[in-house]
Amino acid sequence: MKISEFQTKDVVNILDGRRLGQITDLEINLKLGQIDAIVVPGQGKFLGFFGGGNDLVIPWRNIIKIGKDVVLVRLEESLIQQPPNEKDNEYKPY
Repeated sequence: MKISEFQTKDVVNILDGRRLGQITDLEINLKLGQIDAIVVPGQGKFLGFFGGGNDLVIPWRNIIKIGKDVVLVRLEESLIQQPPNEKDNEYKPY
């Protein structure tokens, strides 16, 4: 499979059915010659570039199935970053 084919697949968490996005990058272990994780843009990012939020790094061991159009992952809710609260971004004087 080519990386370009991998990047067109939607990533879905099987625990809650939520679509997490599309793969934007891979973490590769060069010493072992294997993929360690897939990277999905964080909440609020557009095409992985614009917007805030941290990228979601999903370890390879959490991938359950790679299908024709989708990658199914098992990801606990605590590992998924929620979008920041608007009040967190407000100016706070000393």
